[in-house]
Amino acid sequence: MRPSLLKSSAELLRRSRGYASAANPERKVAILGAAGGIGQPLSLLMKLNPLVSSLSLYDIAGTPGVAADVSHINSPALVKGFMGDDQLGEALEGSDVVIIPAGVPRKPGMTRDDLFNINAGIVKGLCTAIAKHCPNALVNMISNPVNSTVPIAAEVFKKAGTYDKKKLFGVTTLDVVRAKTFYAGKAGVPVTEVNVPVVGGHAGITILPLFSQATPASNSLSQEDIEALTKRTQDGGTEVVEAKAGKGSATLSMAYAGAVFADACLKGLNGVPDVVECSFVQSTVTELPFFASKVRLGKNGVEEVLGLGELNDFEKKGLENLKGELMSSIEKGVKFAHSN
Repeated sequence: MRPSLLKSSAELLRRSRGYASAANPERKVAILGAAGGIGQPLSLLMKLNPLVSSLSLYDIAGTPGVAADVSHINSPALVKGFMGDDQLGEALEGSDVVIIPAGVPRKPGMTRDDLFNINAGIVKGLCTAIAKHCPNALVNMISNPVNSTVPIAAEVFKKAGTYDKKKLFGVTTLDVVRAKTFYAGKAGVPVTEVNVPVVGGHAGITILPLFSQATPASNSLSQEDIEALTKRTQDGGTEVVEAKAGKGSATLSMAYAGAVFADACLKGLNGVPDVVECSFVQSTVTELPFFASKVRLGKNGVEEVLGLGELNDFEKKGLENLKGELMSSIEKGVKFAHSN
């Protein structure tokens, strides 16, 4: 690639994600599960982020190759690869942000709950290490089912005496990314200008896009259109799983969404004002202990959990319909954390 083209690509990435280019504090980001289907493209995207000065890549296998590959990219972040349980502590030490895409992906016919028995144990082990080696890091949970793995992480941190509700996030950004894309396509508006809050959880009907609050507003969409957009957003993961025909789940779009949310966390840590993203966090917005809604990010992680705003009747019904399933998933995570 010619230098001019490389420079143009880097500038496009900075603009598309709102990356800052001014001098910033040194920040270490660790990716746990860096050699996987999400982890590899996520590692690439975080290497391109100028807010990252140190990038720590960890997995149970394959990480030296991924780290060597990514380290050749001429961007500032210094890359180190770590592999196996004995190197996990070193991988985590001093991290400001820890991103967890570790675990097995969905396959055709699997729900996120089918992943639970495998991924729950993986998450519990990784969070035990986080509590020991970087207890003050912001933790971005990607491993599914997020509706359960975030409560597992919270319980692990509570047991270790390190839990801070401001520093644990379920990454639901892919639901927002999908809602923006699908809305822009149907409404005929520029996708880069679209914003759509997505609340609730991160699986099926617990995903509730609030298209009534979408900007720019569109008068061209019927109620049937809105209901179809809602269903497609809820089923976005299944759409990709089926399209890949047994060869994977949403990895590239999830890596992009994970990079967007991690970038927002880094901006917040660095004191950039008014950084707002949707995330699954400890919440009092509803009667549920964890809930996804808009969150203002800052130097301590969550600065403020924002309310839902005004909902229309369709969204109010969706909110009531999701609560039972979401609460069940939360309780499942808590129960698992206490059972072993």
